[in-house]
Amino acid sequence: MKTLNINKNFLAIEEKYSNYRDSKVVMLPVPYEATTSYGKGTGKGPEGIYNASHYVEFFDEELNRQFCFEKGHGIASLYPSAIKGLKGKKALDVIYKDVLKLIKDNKFVVTLGGEHTISTAPIKAHFDSYKDMSVLHFDAHSDLRDEYEGTKYSHACFCSRVAEFTKDITQVGIRAQCKEEYDFIKKNKIKTFYAYAIRNGLHGKNWQDKVIKGLKKNVYITFDVDYFDPSIMPSTGTCEPLGFYWEETMVLLRKLGKTRNVVGFDVVELAPKKGNPYPDFLTAKLIYKMLNYFL
Repeated sequence: MKTLNINKNFLAIEEKYSNYRDSKVVMLPVPYEATTSYGKGTGKGPEGIYNASHYVEFFDEELNRQFCFEKGHGIASLYPSAIKGLKGKKALDVIYKDVLKLIKDNKFVVTLGGEHTISTAPIKAHFDSYKDMSVLHFDAHSDLRDEYEGTKYSHACFCSRVAEFTKDITQVGIRAQCKEEYDFIKKNKIKTFYAYAIRNGLHGKNWQDKVIKGLKKNVYITFDVDYFDPSIMPSTGTCEPLGFYWEETMVLLRKLGKTRNVVGFDVVELAPKKGNPYPDFLTAKLIYKMLNYFL
């Protein structure tokens, strides 16, 4: 499996720690952008993450470890999925096969978007590979429209496609949706932690514990960076006020890593903006922090 070299890979780590054979973690870039409806640029997200990661420190002072250099770990950065010219289900089928192969090779797969449409594929690949799996969805939007702007394969519909094969979905940070999505959540008992409810104390001070309580043993995470507040994450297509911040998110991820088996995750909707590299860096550090917590 061809991987990127030290000048272009995640964290800028040498071949000894980033070759496919010896790496436990594999990064799969999917620079797919076909249905963005407001801000553009998610197709450049994976490259932005790779580039910013070169400035993330290897050492995690909280956990006293250098994950990427530990025996049995390593991080291989792949070339993008071969989806150029493909849209909708055809693109998702390619991504699904790519992720499924990586899982069968016993890799922990991190999929880098690209718009949120792509997440249906890695979620399905993991769902088909693991029993008792919950989907944990971080987002400002519920993405449960059945169709949007003439297609069922829009970034606004990805979670509806996931709900076609599992309703075991927990959503965190939601603060923008249409009435039909709200009704779908009620009817199908999708566990949704709305931003207004968290901010007004309706789930108590330890709301992170309530999120985790509803999850099964195995968990797949799909993380749209617009979950974060626009003040720290302006580089995304559809910002929404009342977003979330770093430490409260780390509290949830930290507890999750201690109590559940995270089987894989994707991070999507970063749209790098020239002159403001911080959101790219935040996203890269988020990914590395998740790996430190989960593996």
